[in-house]
Amino acid sequence: MIMKKRVLGALLITSIAATLFTGCGKKEEEDKVIRVGATPTPHAEILEVIKDNLEEDGYTLEIVEYNDYIIPNNATESGELDANYFQHQPYLDDFNAENDTHLLSVAGVHFEPFGIYAGKTKSLDELKEGAVVAVPNDTTNEARALLLLEAEGLITLKEDAGMTATVADIVENPLNLEIKELEAAQVARTVNDVDIACINGNYAAEAGYKVSDALATESADSLAAQTYVNIVVVKEGNKDSEKTKALVDAILSEEVRDYINSQYDGGVVPVFE
Repeated sequence: MIMKKRVLGALLITSIAATLFTGCGKKEEEDKVIRVGATPTPHAEILEVIKDNLEEDGYTLEIVEYNDYIIPNNATESGELDANYFQHQPYLDDFNAENDTHLLSVAGVHFEPFGIYAGKTKSLDELKEGAVVAVPNDTTNEARALLLLEAEGLITLKEDAGMTATVADIVENPLNLEIKELEAAQVARTVNDVDIACINGNYAAEAGYKVSDALATESADSLAAQTYVNIVVVKEGNKDSEKTKALVDAILSEEVRDYINSQYDGGVVPVFE
C-alpha cells in the first residue's frame, strides 16, 4: 500500500508539473501574439504590410477590424486588444475623459485629409438656401468638419471655438445650411441623401472616394493637419512592453511610408520620416 501511495503521489506531482509547464508554454506562445484593433481602410490595410516583418521578429499580428470608434478603445482598455490604430489624439483625449479609460499614444503614423464630398449638390457654388450638410457627431470630428466649412466661407464660427466647435458656435450661416449630425461611420453612407457631406479620410477611402473627388479638403499646413495625426494606442502601463516596441518599430518603417505614399493617392499622408 505504501509503495502504491508513493507511485500515485509521484504520478500526481508529474501530472501537475506537466500541466504547469504546458500552461507556461501556452502563455509564452500567447505573448507572441499582438492583437490590434483597426478600422478597415486605411488602418487595417497598413497593418497588413507589417505582418511579415513582425513574424521575422517572432510575433504573430492579429488584426481585428471594427467599424466604429468606441469598441476598439474599450477592448484595448480591457486587455482584449494589445493596441489599436484608428484615431487621433483629440478623439483619444475626449474618450479617456468621458469614459475614465487609461489609453495613450505610442506612435503618430499618418494624417488623413478631411474632405467635403458632393451629394445632391455637385459643387459648393451651387449650394442653395437650406441645403443639408452631413457632419460627424463626435466632438473632435464635428469641430473638424465645421472648421473646414468655415475655411470654405460657408459658415463663420465664434473666434474661440477652435477644436471644440459645435453647431452652437456658428455665428453666421448665410445660406441657412441645415447641419445634420451623424455617427462618423454613417456620414459616407448618407451622401446621396444630403447636399454635401464632410467625411473622415478613412471612411471616405472605405466608401471608394479619392481626395481628388472632394469639393474641398484640409490644407497640409492647416491646424487640423498638425492636430489630427492618426496614432497607435495602448493601455497605460503597456507603453514599454516588448510587444509595443515591436509594433511601433514595424509600423514606423520605410516600407510602411512607401506603401502609404504609393497606395492612397494623397488621401493618407505619412507623418514620420
